[in-house]
Amino acid sequence: MTTSTGTRTNTATATEALPPAALLQLIWLASPALPVGGFSYSEGLETAVDAGLVGDEASAARWLGDQLQLALARSELPVLAAALAAWRAGDRTRLQGLNDWVLQTRETRELRGQAEQMGRSMVEWLKNRGTPDERVAWLAGLVPAPSWPLAFALAAADSGAAPRDALLAFAFGWAENLVQAALKAVPLGQGAGQRVLAALAAAIPAAVDHALVLPDEARQAFSPLLAIRSAQHEVQYSRLFRS
Repeated sequence: MTTSTGTRTNTATATEALPPAALLQLIWLASPALPVGGFSYSEGLETAVDAGLVGDEASAARWLGDQLQLALARSELPVLAAALAAWRAGDRTRLQGLNDWVLQTRETRELRGQAEQMGRSMVEWLKNRGTPDERVAWLAGLVPAPSWPLAFALAAADSGAAPRDALLAFAFGWAENLVQAALKAVPLGQGAGQRVLAALAAAIPAAVDHALVLPDEARQAFSPLLAIRSAQHEVQYSRLFRS
């Protein structure tokens, strides 16, 4: 931003604003109120708290920040980008392959169960939009289940939003659900939770940009510590969350 004789001239490169309908659709998809059950999962965070790895605002921010960079940016986000393109191109062979990859690379029973349950719930949400859609029927018929990134991608594709905007919405929805889990499991106060969410929001654009250019052969779902904590959660004595 520069100023000259009292007149401001914007020198930043502006991006085209989303149409209101697309923007509202993405806000809707990112909302924890979307009835897909995201609020019921901690993705191993609850076990990290139980093990003493997360116990305050700083450690919660580090844990979730690492998960964003090492898991989401290398797995779900690049799958979502590829699935968006495939839905818009009508490439069902590509979609089937992406769905298989998601479910085959979940490292624990709970993480796979989450991907399947949220995928099925999103399919039901898509069915309830009131307009018959044979793509939704095809998605519902994927075996063993439609995965969460693929189901989200169909909803986002229909919004007309650009891929980057769709990935930003997906990542922010993930961040908001996990921060809510931290509020209950650590526990954290509301102010601390907002600071953790602000840190994640600041890191999300770079993670999305990384995911958008990641080739298939570089995509991975290998987060050993996260997988260990997720597996331990399956037998944890006391649990608030499903993962």
